[in-house]
Amino acid sequence: MAPAESVASAAEAELPAMQGAMDGRLLDELWCTSDAAEWGLERDDFDRILFEAGTAWNFGLSEGAAPTERQQAAFFRGLCLGDLVLARACAAGDEGAWEHFIARCRQPLIRAAIAITGSETLGRELADQLYAELYGLNTRDGERRCPLLSYRGRGSLMGWLRTTLAQRHVDHLRRSRRLKSLDETVEEMDAPAAEIAPQPHARALSQLDRAIEDALRGRDAEERYLLAAYYLDEQTLLQIARVLGVHEATVSRKLKRATEDTRKQVLRNLERSGLSRRAAVEALGADPRDLNVNLKKLLQNSQTKAFKEQAAP
Repeated sequence: MAPAESVASAAEAELPAMQGAMDGRLLDELWCTSDAAEWGLERDDFDRILFEAGTAWNFGLSEGAAPTERQQAAFFRGLCLGDLVLARACAAGDEGAWEHFIARCRQPLIRAAIAITGSETLGRELADQLYAELYGLNTRDGERRCPLLSYRGRGSLMGWLRTTLAQRHVDHLRRSRRLKSLDETVEEMDAPAAEIAPQPHARALSQLDRAIEDALRGRDAEERYLLAAYYLDEQTLLQIARVLGVHEATVSRKLKRATEDTRKQVLRNLERSGLSRRAAVEALGADPRDLNVNLKKLLQNSQTKAFKEQAAP
């Protein structure tokens, strides 16, 4: 897992003092065994990478514990230094490092992706997508971003790559299930046109608008935040879990319950408005484009925002 942003910021602030306190002989030893010079890394860059890794993980100690020089040395010697400097050189765009990375990791990466997906075609697509990310084809704020920067040398680079592949695959499956869940919520709207029931008339659509608004307003702040984060903002379960400080499985259960309860409440609201059960179910099959409901306004109101800020670590 990537370290908290606050830890990284604290690490950068403490970096100069810690570097000055570190045994220069140990740094010389690590430099010589890392092959950093081969990939064009300067000595200062190498030292900084080491200390960023150390402070990010607090040198393998519990949070708040102050490491001794011996504990720092033990942590540094336990890093996969060759993998760490290779990853950083690739992230910096060194062509020689990328050639070495491809020769060493490309085929194992493809084999791992095929094993994860159970399909050669899907596996190769997954591996190609990750490779594109690693090469820095994604941009943020106008700059190329390379996920290899989050590799800190604890464990092998190939192990980190396999874990990253697995997470990308899980995210893809969840996005697919999310789309299916949305379709199920509106009674499988992707059915063949000949089998789709007639669309509700204007009065039923107006009733559906009110039923949805009342159902969403009846959700508590946590449920509205979950629905907004997952369906509107397209955040993963892991991202939401980190905000709330809970496990992914907890988020999944709460999101499923919130979705099902909202749908049931919409049906109840429609029946209270005078529609029969069958007519209420048919109303849920309306084309969303015909509705006049501002979901973003309903889900992302000030109360939800306050809950999110309160839940954030």
